[in-house]
Amino acid sequence: MEQRSLRVVNTNKNFFAKITNTISKLLIPTKLGLNGIMITIKRNSLLKAYEAYRKTKDDESKKDNLSKKYEDAYTLYLESIDKYIMDSIYKKVKNGTASDFEKNALSNYYEVIHLKQTEYLEYKYRKQKYLLELDYKTAKNENIKNIEKYETFYIAKMEQLYKGILKHFSIQLADNLTYQDKNMVYDKIFDLLEEYISEILPLKMKKDETNTYVNIISQYEKFDRLTVGKLDTKDAIEKRMILLGISRQLFTHSLPLVVAEQCYIKLLKDLRNIMVTTKIKKKSQDAYNLLIELIEDYNVRLLSTKIYWDKPSEREEYKEFWNNYKKIQKIKDEDFDRYEEEKQALFIKADLKKLSKAKRNYNKIIKFYKKKLVELGKMKELSNTCITSDKIYSRTKREAKKEIG
Repeated sequence: MEQRSLRVVNTNKNFFAKITNTISKLLIPTKLGLNGIMITIKRNSLLKAYEAYRKTKDDESKKDNLSKKYEDAYTLYLESIDKYIMDSIYKKVKNGTASDFEKNALSNYYEVIHLKQTEYLEYKYRKQKYLLELDYKTAKNENIKNIEKYETFYIAKMEQLYKGILKHFSIQLADNLTYQDKNMVYDKIFDLLEEYISEILPLKMKKDETNTYVNIISQYEKFDRLTVGKLDTKDAIEKRMILLGISRQLFTHSLPLVVAEQCYIKLLKDLRNIMVTTKIKKKSQDAYNLLIELIEDYNVRLLSTKIYWDKPSEREEYKEFWNNYKKIQKIKDEDFDRYEEEKQALFIKADLKKLSKAKRNYNKIIKFYKKKLVELGKMKELSNTCITSDKIYSRTKREAKKEIG
């Protein structure tokens, strides 16, 4: 079935083609109804097999047998949805009778199929995910009788697929990729996290009876606010920061710490870039405020849980940072303004130390940081003066350039 061509062509070229089109349009409702019945039968068989497999605990031989039945039922179920797309939606699009939903469904299907030649593993996960999404939306709209049981299966299976795709992206980042290709993988990771938190997490939270997600509700609400309206670059980075924070609790193994760390570093670079390139002072300050929040997130959520360090010196540096951070936390309730100033100074100094060791040229951001430290009273600004035995000579940079000229 996967080998069949799905290219939509315009066959309405002559009298016989018009007759064929008319006949096809008349037959489509019958085909559609037949495919719908088949999907319902396969879905019900799948749910029975899934329930039986899920309830089996002790008998391993029985569990293996039920697992095979469940996998077989799952395969037949997906094939029936695939056939629905091939036989029904494809023909409706070809004959010009498809709705916008059906046109988009087929377009998205093409995008998934296109991955088969280049990224087979991603294709395998995404095709299952796509077919399940399509039938879930249909089942929900039709309000089928066993929708609650189907949702339980749907959430569990989609969880597996999302984790599989994230693992695949994590492995890709470990390869020797170009800068551009790495950025594409980062974008894919963030897009997938956003999709999961928008589509799957609300279903899980609705069925949560043990308050498993109580710790991420505030973060989820922040994320939800950032899904409305058009976002600027700073807001888009803030949304990604929240996604990473939530992912540290939801995808500890699928998105390993080393990959999450690379994602944080990518966001730090993006924010620094906004700070020094924007000509609007408020945007630069907003980016700086978010950077302070991101540095805290990066150090508290991620580095504090890091066990293996590439260099012992980096581990010792972080220990020193962490001890200073804990000292600053003690003054938070007593003097909040002082706490904020001390925290900013600590974060800036720590970032400065990292940038000074980097191979890239970070002169602009280093200059920005030093200016901030002067404002915070943590660094003195030295004027360009020269003292002789009887006079003090002071020159501005402009005057010095004139003299050199």
